Order: sequence, then C-alpha cells, then structure tokens
Amino acid sequence: MHDIRAIRDNPALYDAAWARRGLPPHAHKIIDLDAKLRAASTAKQEAEAQRNAASKAIGAAKAKKDDAEADRLITQVAALKLRIDETSVDEAKWQAARDELLAGLPNLPAIDAPDGADEHGNIEVRRWYIQSGANPPALDLTADHVTLGEALGMMDFEAATRLSGSRFVVLRGQLARLERALAAFMLDLHTTEFGYTETAPPLLVKDHVMFGTAQLPKFVDEQFTAARTVSRQELLNQALERFDEEFEKRAPGAKPTQVLHDILEQAPTREDFWLIPTSEVALTNLVREQILDEAPLPLRMTADTPCFRAEAGAAGRDTRGMIRMHQFRKVELVSITTPEQSHDEHERMVACAEEVLKRLELPFRTMLLCTGDMGFGARKTYDLEVWLPSQGKYREISSCSNCGDFQARRMNARFRNKDGKTEFVHTLNGSGLAVGRTLVAVLENYQDADGSIRVPKALVPYMGGLERIAR
Repeated sequence: MHDIRAIRDNPALYDAAWARRGLPPHAHKIIDLDAKLRAASTAKQEAEAQRNAASKAIGAAKAKKDDAEADRLITQVAALKLRIDETSVDEAKWQAARDELLAGLPNLPAIDAPDGADEHGNIEVRRWYIQSGANPPALDLTADHVTLGEALGMMDFEAATRLSGSRFVVLRGQLARLERALAAFMLDLHTTEFGYTETAPPLLVKDHVMFGTAQLPKFVDEQFTAARTVSRQELLNQALERFDEEFEKRAPGAKPTQVLHDILEQAPTREDFWLIPTSEVALTNLVREQILDEAPLPLRMTADTPCFRAEAGAAGRDTRGMIRMHQFRKVELVSITTPEQSHDEHERMVACAEEVLKRLELPFRTMLLCTGDMGFGARKTYDLEVWLPSQGKYREISSCSNCGDFQARRMNARFRNKDGKTEFVHTLNGSGLAVGRTLVAVLENYQDADGSIRVPKALVPYMGGLERIAR
C-alpha cells in the first residue's frame, strides 16, 4: 500500500516510479479520488457538528417553552440526519474507489533495481559451482527428474492425477525421505547457523492476511480457497456471546427472543479461508497491527510448509514434472527490520539461501531482477537459479525480495524507534529453498549411468547414512 500523503506531496515521483514498471500515470487520479473523499468527510463532519448543536438547542428551547423554535430545530435535525446519511454514502464510495486503486498498484522499485521490460532485463550478479564464478559441469548424463524418478519407482504422477488432477505428484520410499531430508537440512542450517527462529504457522488464513502481503486483491485467481459450514451449535454459541451487548442497544421493551433471532439471522453460516501460497503470508502477518520494540530487530523467522498455487497464469508451461505444481513444499525466510537495516538484511538473506545450494554443491547463479520482472510487492529482488542438466539452463529455485514498508502499511505493522516515534517496519522474504525444485536439481545433477542417485554429502546424515538411492 502507498502513503497517500506522499502521493499528494510528490505525484511526479510516484508516476516516474510506476513508469519504470511499465505502468501509466496514476497519481493525479488517486489525488482526485482522495480530494472527493476528503470533501465528503468534511461535509459529513460539518453536518454532524450542526446536528449536535441543533440537538442541544432543542433542549434549551423546550426549557424556555418555545415550542415553535423547538419544532423548527427538530425539523432541522431530521434534515441534517439525511445529509449525514448522504455524505456517509459518498464518503464510503470515494474511499472504496481510492483504496481499490491504491491496492492494485505495485511497490515502487528501488533506485538500484535495474530497469527492464521482462526477464531479459535481469542482470547476472554471480554464479557458483564449487569455486565462485565457475560454470556448471558438462555432464554426459542429462535424463530429467521425471525419467529418473519413475525409473526408480519412487515418483508417481499418474497416481497423483487419479487423486487430484494435474500438477500433483506422489513421492515414495527414498525420494519421499529425500524431500524430508532436504527440508530438515535447510531448517537446521537457517536456525542453527543463520539465526532464524523456526515457526509453524497455520496453512489456512483469512482475507485480511492475504491482503497484508499483497496476494489480494491483485492475484485472487492464483489462489486456492477453503470453506466450511458453521454448525448450528456454533452459531448459537456466538449469538449468546453477543446477546447482552445487542440487547442493551435495543429500545426499552425489546423482546429477548427477537434480539436472539436477529443475531442468528445476521450470522454467517460459512467460514472462508485461503490456502497459503507461501508461508511468507502467515509469517509476515504475525506482526500485523503490532508496534514492535526496535532493539530486537531484525526479527528472523523460517518455516517449512506446503504451499498451494492455482498457477492460473502458467497454462501450458512446465507441464512435465515437479517444476510447477499446485502443491509444493518450501522452506521460507522472513525478516522484519528497520528501514536502516533493510538493505544489509536483504543481502544477508540472499547469502543464506545461496549457502544452501553451496552445501549441496549444486551449480547456481544469482540474478538481480529488473523492474519489469519483479513481483508486485517487491522493491528489489534477487533470484537464485539452479542448473538443470536436462534443460541445459538455469531455473529459479529461490526469490529473495525486499518489500520496504509496502506490506507493513497494508498490515499496519510498526516499530518504536529510539526517539519514541513509531515508524513502519520493512519486510523481507525469500525461499530458503523451494524443496521440490531442490529435489529436482539433486536428482539431475547427482545421477549415475545406472539410474541411481548419489546422495549429496550434506544430506547423508539426514538419510540415515544412505549414500545412494537405487531401485
């Protein structure tokens, strides 16, 4: 979300920043809607003030037994009430229009984010294989992970399709264990060496949580939803909890049974959730509506969770194998920090994700994304891309983004600085790593001629000493 006051003060800066992301000017439209909102709010406040003054005057007129004046004031109060209702409608209308426009506009890119229209404008920062800067090895064996996994009898897409449709997989035996080993290895590295706190968040979240990290409303078509029917007993319990408060609001003589009936009539009978597309959503929102102390920052969290994505925009892409799934496992890194620490924390997060690939001895490169390829909520992003021999190219395995205060404004997440003033925190997130894609990379980079898979040295302890996966 953006600071409306900053847009009013410097519209040209915002339009120039959005232009770097390929968007037309929006600042003056936002300012126009905001002006209409402010005018409606002012009109409402003036009408409320006039109504309050007239209401007090009614009592004074009655005390003087000036019935004519009292009647005139009563008529005036009734007219002012209508005026308040009208301006309230206008206020709500213009606020909804302004906020909808603001919510649909992406973050402003950082000054050092390169300009570009798409992935072709990304800049390679470094690449690694055993020695920094080295190219990936030229392997004679380039079978893809699907061929390898199915030949081992441990990767079953057909069974998954029978259960759930396309873009799902069933892993069995040592491949299922390898996936678990990868996640455990990543978590141990991030918690014991890099200072992240392991966190186990819910997988189901509410609308405001998805809005906070900017999945909603822009990317509603990319999400999976879940819902449940609220039982009659739950509805009754909720109604009884609200009964005393609602009964006090009613006019004298109100019937308790009618009050209870009205509460039940208004109660929602369905509870809706979103399945998290990444644990970034839940972890980052842990600080929503909070004012944190500055001293403990940065706050670093990591989680290993399933993630769920509709992949509505990926029709026809990566239809084979585990590269693009509806359900996948990912170890996430989230940092909550101050504006002053934000840049260094971002670089540190990227280094933590890179270290996972180095310990696994997987060839990779680090890319600085251009403005046309960055995510909606990011101001600066690095992607880590791992080498896949079967494709003869690097594929994304981690994306590490600095979101500045963009998400914090949507969540109202703040900290109290050394001077006692509150500021919005900066939020950062990154994959540390996508577990399924890491498994793909291990299979393809560690394959042998007989179809077996060598277990990376770093994972052998997590595999109970197993050094090779074979049929």
